[in-house]
Amino acid sequence: MNLAYADTDVFRSYPKVELHRHLEGTLRIETMLEIARAHSITVPASLSGLVQVQDGDPQTFQNFLAKFNTLRLFYRSPEVIHRITREAVEDAAKDNVRYLEMRFTPVALSRAERFPLHDVMNWVTASARDAAKKYKMKVGLIASVNRHESPELAEQVAWLAAEHIKDGIVGMDLAGNEAEFPAQPFAGILKEARQAGLHITVHAGEWAGAKNVREAIEDLSAARIGHGVRVIEDSYTTALAKDRGTVFEVCVTSNMQSGVIPKGQKHPLPKMMEAGLNVTINTDDPSVSRISLSHEYRIVCTDLAMPVETLKQRIVAAAQASFLNTKDKEDLLKSVKKELKL
Repeated sequence: MNLAYADTDVFRSYPKVELHRHLEGTLRIETMLEIARAHSITVPASLSGLVQVQDGDPQTFQNFLAKFNTLRLFYRSPEVIHRITREAVEDAAKDNVRYLEMRFTPVALSRAERFPLHDVMNWVTASARDAAKKYKMKVGLIASVNRHESPELAEQVAWLAAEHIKDGIVGMDLAGNEAEFPAQPFAGILKEARQAGLHITVHAGEWAGAKNVREAIEDLSAARIGHGVRVIEDSYTTALAKDRGTVFEVCVTSNMQSGVIPKGQKHPLPKMMEAGLNVTINTDDPSVSRISLSHEYRIVCTDLAMPVETLKQRIVAAAQASFLNTKDKEDLLKSVKKELKL
């Protein structure tokens, strides 16, 4: 461990770019308690244990995903969705995130009260836009759909997302249980979304192996891979990803907590770097994991021995891999490089 970088505060001053953060994984505990009181939701005194990973929790995907079963109880009104979106942007700004790509799942946000999907889209885009302006940062939104849900729902989300490009939606994401549900039923939908002007990122190589990363690159034309840490299990897929310049949205703490990386094993981020893969550092679900992006920067520089200069290059790589338009991307790159003295 490099003790010079053991304190998270060292990294708070760094300008940050995050490409993989879920809105549904950002809710503040105090906000949930206020929502519970306002909407007569019965919650135990130890709410944090239900919605955040605790030190003694089993490191399994069942435990990790169970947190979201409770979180979905809180999306009770338009005001709630507006609030959690604003607070997610505010929390990122406090951590010096200059550009945030935040994915949100309209179906999940709509389910508790059966809100129309187009209303959810309007609420999230409006709140993200207002908060970004208030905190002087940029926010791009990514509409996410799950493999275990119907392609018909995904098609609705894709159509609505394309309608909201002008409102700040920059991409579409395929997420969910990749071990038990195939991606192929969504291939046509993602193709149409791409043709409509949306960028594509796909969760793959997290719950299942490298073959899903290969499928995401070759069959789904994903520019970026959410997680993707199991790519190194197959040399062909690793070479393919390197050749295509595919970007990996790596989330170290999340991978450890959810059992993607078995307990006692080291995270494969260093091996991914050694293989020449284009990796970026992200939080996934900062509230669920009880982390910030500054925390993740510290982890990769201490526990995984990434040189600080390499971390700075990864921040630039994230800016380069963003789904911003050309001018905004150039402005972001120039600003980040200047602050990092690169």
